[in-house]
Amino acid sequence: MNERLLHAAQDVLKHAYVKYSNFPVAAALLLDDDTIITGVNVENASFGLTNCAERTALFTAYTQGYRKENIKEILITTAKTHLVSPCGACRQVLSELMPKEALVHMHHGNNITTVRNEELLPLAFSEEDL
Repeated sequence: MNERLLHAAQDVLKHAYVKYSNFPVAAALLLDDDTIITGVNVENASFGLTNCAERTALFTAYTQGYRKENIKEILITTAKTHLVSPCGACRQVLSELMPKEALVHMHHGNNITTVRNEELLPLAFSEEDL
């Protein structure tokens, strides 16, 4: 796991807008050119309009012209000491916008749990289902 990812995610965690849940989350993507793109969760009074950190980072990468083949790994962190994994919506987005073999690191306390992207959402909805 790239220590730069952990530091990048921890550095932006304070920017999460979590007025309603008080549950800040940050994510950091490592791209094939060693660029790191970060994201935080941004809440809204209409809860369905909230955007998670993982999606914020991925959507920012795509906005900058990066695509699935450019993404090597993602690290997600919270202030919690127990394991917090991506929500269902984020798992579906990661499934489509990141390579299957990309690493997903979940930082919790002093630990990091790592899985391959394809392990997060077995039988994910895909373009073949359209």
